[in-house]
Amino acid sequence: MSRARSFKVAFGFLGALAAVFPAAFMWGFSVDDALIPVHYAHHLAGGLGYRFNAAGPSTDGVTPLPWPFLLVPLAADDPMVTLAHAKVLGVVVWGVAGFALGVSAVDVREGDRVSRVHAALVAAGLAVMALAFPLGAWAASGMETGVATALATVAATRIRKPAQAAALAGAASAFRPELVAWALALAFGAVVLSQTSRARCRHRARGVGAAWPLLVAALPFITCVGIRLATFGRPVPLAVYAKPSDLAHGAAYVGASLVVLLLPILAFAPFALARKQGVSRARVLVFSFAVHGAAVLAVGGDWMPYARLMVPVAPSLVLAFADTARVVSWPWSVGRLAIATVLGIGVAVRAAPAGQRVLYDRKALIALARPILADAKVVAALDIGWVSASTDAQIVDLAGLTDPAIALLPGGHTSKRVDAAMLLDRDVDTVVVYSTARVVEARLLGSELFRERFHAAGQLEIGSKGAFYTIYRRHSG
Repeated sequence: MSRARSFKVAFGFLGALAAVFPAAFMWGFSVDDALIPVHYAHHLAGGLGYRFNAAGPSTDGVTPLPWPFLLVPLAADDPMVTLAHAKVLGVVVWGVAGFALGVSAVDVREGDRVSRVHAALVAAGLAVMALAFPLGAWAASGMETGVATALATVAATRIRKPAQAAALAGAASAFRPELVAWALALAFGAVVLSQTSRARCRHRARGVGAAWPLLVAALPFITCVGIRLATFGRPVPLAVYAKPSDLAHGAAYVGASLVVLLLPILAFAPFALARKQGVSRARVLVFSFAVHGAAVLAVGGDWMPYARLMVPVAPSLVLAFADTARVVSWPWSVGRLAIATVLGIGVAVRAAPAGQRVLYDRKALIALARPILADAKVVAALDIGWVSASTDAQIVDLAGLTDPAIALLPGGHTSKRVDAAMLLDRDVDTVVVYSTARVVEARLLGSELFRERFHAAGQLEIGSKGAFYTIYRRHSG
């Protein structure tokens, strides 16, 4: 093996380690919503179709439309086993993407002299990525984010091959729809790079050829929109209606993401990006990241922790840092590394422990709930993920994520205007309420009709911090 190839492989393994280490550290992280596509996947695997309730209508309750289908081969009898398989899938594909990122970050060609200073800076940049624990948390969450992050990262490494970059970026947007703006920006930047490259100046793309990568990048998103429109009568997922947000929340979300993900700090080199030669790739990646930030701001961010919507595009900024580190004096790069490292340690110490036991607490909760919910026929709940793993009963989704009628009601996803009469109309016999009642739960508990028809039948403890769910049962007769 040549020296350049050995060097790339070594950095590839370093990149894979930087990806997998925080995922292993955050293996116990997940969110309740991860079990919703698992429930859809179980019904698909059992031949019941794309639906949340086995006897209910087909509803658009999963934002990443292809994700439940990808989970079908991984589906097991126990939903928590399926979730574990999804977690493994996310970590494995993110580890592979980390390898590709490490190889691309050093960008050494045969005959090139390897700068030890630059190699050390790139290695430090990958170490900062390992310190950005949200990347690992979401790769190991059992959600689609790990796959989306892997596709987006590999797309960034293939930016000098426009068709490949566009196809991978477009595929990422099929798993996270808000990535479509980033995919188009990356594809456009890849075309510009190909046109200005000396190696391709005699084969410059024009007309339809230049537009082709943009079409490739947009196609998966357009396909998902078309399927939704034809199947459900709406071009966007129910989550858009169930979880409305605003620009103020989006701005706070994006601003916090720039800090907790650390890598935007590494890529912050405005003078180098504006004036230096040899940073064309970095310009495209930073521009694409900014476009994605604007898209996330426009959709109002997200309620889930650890900057989920910004995670998929953050690793590409390692490449931007690697490119700018070549053309600026090393103290400036070291300064960015130092700031990111100090912030990363502080954020990890403060925020990571809260997510490390979520999975284990959820497993224990489901085990406690199964015998209590065994005889339920229709259960109403806000947190329907763990509930769906605890019972075969029909579930009324108080947040509306899987229920079009509730999704279109006024209010946010924890404040939909569901009343006790609606529960009675749907023959609800069991209601699950969190210890710190959210708005819709508090409204139900405060209803005279609810108090007349339902009574507290028990509690389910969660973890060791005093939180619990109260089970309300409808009076017989």
